[in-house]
Amino acid sequence: MTNRYKGIIFDFNGTLFFDSEKHLEAWREFSKRLRGVPFSDEEMSKYMFGRTNKDIIAYAISREPEPELVEALAKEKEGLYRDMCRAEGDKCKLAPYAIEFLDYLKANNVPRTIATMSEKDNVDFYIEHFKLAKWFDLDKIVYSDGTIKGKPAPDIYQIAAKNINLAPEDCVVVEDALSGIDAAKAAHIGKIVAIASMEPVSFYQKIQGVSMIISDFRDFEGILSKETAGIIR
Repeated sequence: MTNRYKGIIFDFNGTLFFDSEKHLEAWREFSKRLRGVPFSDEEMSKYMFGRTNKDIIAYAISREPEPELVEALAKEKEGLYRDMCRAEGDKCKLAPYAIEFLDYLKANNVPRTIATMSEKDNVDFYIEHFKLAKWFDLDKIVYSDGTIKGKPAPDIYQIAAKNINLAPEDCVVVEDALSGIDAAKAAHIGKIVAIASMEPVSFYQKIQGVSMIISDFRDFEGILSKETAGIIR
């Protein structure tokens, strides 16, 4: 029998918004400032994506950073990142076919939210720039507020599932980062969909627990039940 899932939780960066290259560029610049050399691609994949700014800075300087240092460096890096987004103007848009997919979910009353380790300034930028209130209850979006453990801890997905009144096993999570996939597994999410926004499909084929790999949101058609509104298969 085909399993059915009742709601969907999106990571945001690299998932609904293909911005990984911008974050890579910004963090490489900060890595040079903090330790003299940029992060390698392997370091970015393993230690950056899905982590809090505090986690990333701690890794870069090899010690627990003071809160004041985290705040100053994070604000500088994220401001640079947002400037890069704004500089693209109309080219700064949601992932391919994301709007069509979000419209489908809204029309069929599928419970949905976002669970991102982005901090409030970035989330506020996304809400305004992408008009996210059209598809999401903004009060249900989960983001890094200084109290939630970074991925791969399960906390953010457990909170997100609760926000849409579902058990984690009744949810689909869409992720692009290894740490995020690990977080979803640790939260006992029912179905994990990896989106190959930056890494090749082959990267995700090796990861245990990934149920489906997509390249963009057109590929979701295969797990949507159009006969039964509000249910994701």
